[in-house]
Amino acid sequence: MAKTYDLILKGGTVVNQDGEGVRDVGIRDGRFVTIGLLSSASAGEVVDCTGLHVLPGVMDTHTHMREPGLTHKEDLESGSRGAVLGGVTAVFEMPNTNPMTVDAEALADKVRRGQHRMHCDFAFYVGATRENTQHLGELEMLPGCCGIKVFMGSSTGSLLIEDDEGVRNVLKAIRRRAAFHSEDEYRLIERMGERIDGDPRSHPIWRDATAALMCTTRLINLAKETGKRVHVLHVTSRDEMEFLAGHKDVATAECTPHHLTMAAPEAYEKHGVYAQINPPIRDASHRAGLWNGLATGVVDTIGSDHSPHTHEEKAQPYPKAHSGITGVQTYVPIMLDHVNAGRLTLQRFVDLSSAGPSRVFGMANKGRIAAGYDADVTVIDLKRRETITNKWIASRAGWTPYDGLTVTGWPVGTFVRGRKVMWEGAVVTPSTGEAVRFLDSLGAQ
Repeated sequence: MAKTYDLILKGGTVVNQDGEGVRDVGIRDGRFVTIGLLSSASAGEVVDCTGLHVLPGVMDTHTHMREPGLTHKEDLESGSRGAVLGGVTAVFEMPNTNPMTVDAEALADKVRRGQHRMHCDFAFYVGATRENTQHLGELEMLPGCCGIKVFMGSSTGSLLIEDDEGVRNVLKAIRRRAAFHSEDEYRLIERMGERIDGDPRSHPIWRDATAALMCTTRLINLAKETGKRVHVLHVTSRDEMEFLAGHKDVATAECTPHHLTMAAPEAYEKHGVYAQINPPIRDASHRAGLWNGLATGVVDTIGSDHSPHTHEEKAQPYPKAHSGITGVQTYVPIMLDHVNAGRLTLQRFVDLSSAGPSRVFGMANKGRIAAGYDADVTVIDLKRRETITNKWIASRAGWTPYDGLTVTGWPVGTFVRGRKVMWEGAVVTPSTGEAVRFLDSLGAQ
C-alpha cells in the first residue's frame, strides 16, 4: 500500500550530513518522515524541486527585530517576513529592545508577540545585567529563551558588563552557553579621540582589532576559570580567529556575511555610514583571516546581526549615525554567492547555517533533514542570478548595503515545520511561527 504524506519535496538535490544526492523528502505532521525514492507515494501537495537544492532550514541566530519599543524601524512581523523571503526558517533575537529583555515578564511578552505572528520560528536572548545576574540560571531555562547575551563593549544602558568580575558572576550563574559581544570597553573609551567627525573610515581605527582581541582573551580566561561555555559573536579580526583556534574546548565562534564580504576602507568609501556597524568592517587582511578561520573549522555559525535603522538615523554624520545594517534577508544570497565563487562548499554552508546553530545552542529537532526532525527546509537555486535591491527588502528600514549587487544563488522556497511559507518571492501562508525548543531546558518547559 502506497504511503501518504502531507507534503513531498520531489526530485531535489538534498544536502545533508550524509552528503548530497537527488532524493525525495516526505513530510507528515510538520516532521520529516522519509528521505528517498517516493515515486509510488501520494501527498496532499507535491512540490517539484528538480534542478534545485534542498537544504535543512537556514537559521539566523543573531538578529535585532526592535520590538517592543523601536518598531518604527522593525518589528517581529516585518523582520520575520524578511527572514522567510530570504530563505531563513528560524531567528534568534537580541535583548536590547525597550523595555530590554532582562526578566521573565519581558521574555514572555516577546514570546506572546511572536506566536503565530512571526513567519518563521523564533527564540529570544535574555540580556545580562548586574541587577539580574543572580536570576540568569532561572531565566535561561524559560520557554523561548535561546540563552544569555552579554555586551562587554558599548551597547544600550545597563546591558553593558565590561569588567571581569561582572562577567565572572554571569558565568557562575548560568548552565547553558552564553553569547558575547566582545570588544574591550576600557580601550574603546581610551580611543574615542581616534574618531574623526564626518569620516566613518575612522570607525575601525577607533574600535580597533586590539580591542576585540583583548576582550576575547579576557573572556576565554574567565570561561576556563569558571568551566563554562561561551559563543563569541561577530568575530572580526584574524588575531581573534587565531586565538580562538586554540580554545575550542570552551568557545564557539560566529562570523557575519558583511564581515566576510566587505572590507575597509572601500566599504566606508562606497557606503559611508551605511557600512557603520559594531564591531566594525575591517581591512582585507582581517577578512582573509576570517575566511581562514571558516576554512579550518574555527567558525561554528553564521549570524546576520540584522540591526536595522531608518534612513534618518543613518543619515547623521559620523559618529552620530546609528551603527547597524540590515542582513537577515540577504544572508542566504550573499553566502550562496560566496559558495559559487568557491570560497566555501555548499555542505560547509549547511554546517554553518543549520547543523552548527543546532549544535552550538542545543536545539531540539532542528538542524538536519532526518526522520523525526522539524520539517524546516530552505530550497535554493544555486545557479540563479539575481540583483539585490532596496525594493526587495521587507524590513521597515527599507535598505540594504547590497543594493544593486548581482549575486549567483537564490532562495526559492522556505518551509517551516512542513508549511510552505515562501515560494518564488511571495509569502504564501499565514504566519505560524512558534518558539524553538532547546534540549537543556526541555524538562523545565
